Amino acid sequence: MKLTLRYEGDPILRAKATPVREITPRVRRLVQAMFEVMYAARGIGLAAPQVGHSLRIIVLDLQDKGFPPCALINPVIIQQEGTQLSEEGCLSCPGLTARVERAARVVVEYLTLDGATRQIVGEKLLAAALQHEIDHLDGILFIDRLSPTERVKVERQRQRVL
Repeated sequence: MKLTLRYEGDPILRAKATPVREITPRVRRLVQAMFEVMYAARGIGLAAPQVGHSLRIIVLDLQDKGFPPCALINPVIIQQEGTQLSEEGCLSCPGLTARVERAARVVVEYLTLDGATRQIVGEKLLAAALQHEIDHLDGILFIDRLSPTERVKVERQRQRVL
């Protein structure tokens, strides 16, 4: 399965993704291909809409932070607490970074590729990554969550990129 990244301005990035109804071989192939795209782009997370599939699937790899690669099917944030500011970028918004306020700790419920229901507790970078990727499933980009000050910073970055 050959996938390509979608970029800001692509309508699929603004649509709410459809829940996965059944974990089929096609879903498994999509997940594998998503990991390949994420690694090739040197990302730590990727959502299916970012590669043109409007499905509620995300992949993450924060091995260097102690969290192994995983795929989350139909992830839902069921608990969040605290706040943190973290520097974020996005494979769908190349060249742009900004500080985003997010929950400092989240609990996410999801399905594994085997269909088992699991929960993951994320703090710090993992919490931010989970929220960032789940936002993609709801048609939200990190730039939508910026403070006015960070928005100005991103607009300056855009001018340099153009």
